Amino acid sequence: MDSCGARRRRRARPSLRRPFLPVALAVAAVLGATAGGTVYVKTQAHPRSGAVSSSTATTPSVPASGSGSGEGAVGVPQEDYDALLASAMESVTVPGGAAVSVAVLAVDSGAAAAYGEGAFDTASIVKVDILAALLLQAQDAGRHLTAAEKAYAAAMIENSDNDSASALWRTIGKAEGLDAANERFGMTDTAGGEGMLWGLTQTTATDQLTLLQQVFGDTSELSEASRTYLQGLMGRIAVGQRWGVSAAAEGSSWALKNGWLPRSTTGLWDVDSIGRVTAGGRDYLVSVLSNGNATQAAGISLVETVARTAVAVVAGGGDAAGSTSGPSAPTTGSASAVSG
Repeated sequence: MDSCGARRRRRARPSLRRPFLPVALAVAAVLGATAGGTVYVKTQAHPRSGAVSSSTATTPSVPASGSGSGEGAVGVPQEDYDALLASAMESVTVPGGAAVSVAVLAVDSGAAAAYGEGAFDTASIVKVDILAALLLQAQDAGRHLTAAEKAYAAAMIENSDNDSASALWRTIGKAEGLDAANERFGMTDTAGGEGMLWGLTQTTATDQLTLLQQVFGDTSELSEASRTYLQGLMGRIAVGQRWGVSAAAEGSSWALKNGWLPRSTTGLWDVDSIGRVTAGGRDYLVSVLSNGNATQAAGISLVETVARTAVAVVAGGGDAAGSTSGPSAPTTGSASAVSG
């Protein structure tokens, strides 16, 4: 059997293969070009908090066509949500030099769509993955998290504290520990960052959707207690960091984690957001990744517009009108000064 290190070397750059999803997701072409630059800065800490959705997501199964009746089950055309999302994205302005990718899943129906391709820096959204890996390792060892680990976990998720993330990154075994957990989670296109550069972990929007299914679904490598714990932290994000996929939610019906990182060679921003949102009484899992943004605010605006667009597509099929409009990106306080 190959060692974790050998597997990591083979997976140093994520491929474009899709992870398993309840509904097959085909990739459409991405708007905008990937930003250049190969030298990165380390991420630093940021604050957050908010209410978790009162509803609990479950791993969806796709209902049979015509359920409740034996008639009309055969030959009923299924929505091509990838095509619908690609069409809706034509009305979204992606600035030149920027790139964006999104994946979305309607929890109840299993309707899913994805747009964009290629790997992106995780920035601080990897903190969800780090904690999921820690919880999985603790389960395997038959132990609970220590008081110190819980303190680090709360600061890392709720406030995006980077020192706490670095401490837990060491605890899980850095990239090798993350990659080993992700293999069990079914995340085939994510590779941990080198050394202590956890924010440079490479991932895809569909892999992040797979992670969200592990966190919010019933069929998961994580125990119910582990899932509930992680969901709770994602629902208590600090006030200045509640932007992102929450733009597609009704009020405070969300649980999320955001990431933002200025690239040192270009000054352009990576801005990412993942989480669960509730809209129209239904739960959705959403991941949006972007890079090459001129400013953090521009990246937030793009991510929020894309999140609203994606949720509108799987919620209403072809009727995604107005999904690209909405409030402008909120002020993020100290988040604009450092990366998170």
